[in-house]
Amino acid sequence: MRIGKVIGTVTLSRRHPSLAGAQYRMVVPLSLDDLTCDEEPRAEAIVVFDELGAGYGCRIAISEGGEAAQPFYPELKPVDAYNAAILDNVSIVK
Repeated sequence: MRIGKVIGTVTLSRRHPSLAGAQYRMVVPLSLDDLTCDEEPRAEAIVVFDELGAGYGCRIAISEGGEAAQPFYPELKPVDAYNAAILDNVSIVK
């Protein structure tokens, strides 16, 4: 699981029927350096399936790969990355 920042929304002209009621978000995964400073993240953005309603600028927990589809079992959905949580606060202790 990784932490990411929502930078946009993906608009679809057609969707798979199992994806009703959710949206796709553009998310930049954050490194430790990105979490400790106020600079813009430099990683490449990924598309994340979001049923929780994360807004622009929110930090979220991202589950990727095969684990991303498991919360929907037995009705699996065609997703590669899933918004597992909206994070209110991230504290880093050094």
